Amino acid sequence: MLTRLKAKSERKVAKQICKVVLDHFEKEYSRELGDAWHTVRDILTSPSCWQYAVLLNRFNYPFELEKDLHLKGYHSLFQGSLPYYPKSMKCYLSRTPHRMPSERHQTGNLKKYYLLNAASLLPVLALELRDGEKVLDLCAGPGGKSIALLQCAYPGYLHCNEYDSLRLRWLRQTLESFIPQPLVNVIKVSELDGREMGDSQPETFDKVLVDAPCSNDRSWLFSSDSQNAACRISQRRNLPLLQIELLRSAIKALRPGGLLVYSTCTLSKAENQDVISEVLNSYSNIMPVDIKEMARTCSQDFTFAPTGQECGLLVIPDKGKAWGPMYVAKLKKSWTT
Repeated sequence: MLTRLKAKSERKVAKQICKVVLDHFEKEYSRELGDAWHTVRDILTSPSCWQYAVLLNRFNYPFELEKDLHLKGYHSLFQGSLPYYPKSMKCYLSRTPHRMPSERHQTGNLKKYYLLNAASLLPVLALELRDGEKVLDLCAGPGGKSIALLQCAYPGYLHCNEYDSLRLRWLRQTLESFIPQPLVNVIKVSELDGREMGDSQPETFDKVLVDAPCSNDRSWLFSSDSQNAACRISQRRNLPLLQIELLRSAIKALRPGGLLVYSTCTLSKAENQDVISEVLNSYSNIMPVDIKEMARTCSQDFTFAPTGQECGLLVIPDKGKAWGPMYVAKLKKSWTT
């Protein structure tokens, strides 16, 4: 089956690196990551090294594909070693850059698997989702993390919000492709500006995921329009302000005692550690949650750079572990204000 699926994925157009973005990253990340940046740069600029994880859909389980993956030498993520790793989530990784093609969207047919950067499951797992909880995915498009959340547990209510209209379309289609109708009935999709969510639904949710708009290092490096790329870089300094505003809104929407996870797919300290430090410094009722154990548990599959934070992890691409960039921070809202 994998051999049949492989043909299409091999007909890929070579991507062109955007020099404007690479030069900008070179200056910033060689300063922030030191020697580790050389390896990270080599992998980010070589799409042929990129790896893709296969997240199986428990609502249309592909038993035959799972057998094929085992035969091809794929192994399961975490191998059940995290204390809160849900048995219902099945994700397979290969040590090689082999990529299966994505399945086509067909109305009425649920897809069997979702291809993703394995590091993007870390923020989902950090939420420790339980059946029956009220969950907010504040910046949900294109829907991969919402799908992953639903592999972990059956929430009592899942609110998927996406402000960008193109990503909102992807989100709706992704949910339709992976989630059976009975479960769709407990999912609400909205297109609010995420900064307004806290005021519209104060202290409503047990768990909130803020997978924030960010520099997105992988895609920015291959911007086809260098003028557009230069414009993005100049606007980059405004992103931390947006990210902080989204977090403030998420904190309002979170009930006391609830957990919040913040994530990005950039290496940028300004968009990662600095954003979380700002939030922790300005709220007396928001506490950092130590997630160093997660890094220890999955170091065989991921490489982490030091963040200087107990509550924050940064996955950096490495040889044979080409996952990330992915920053994950975990916070808790206490009962006292």
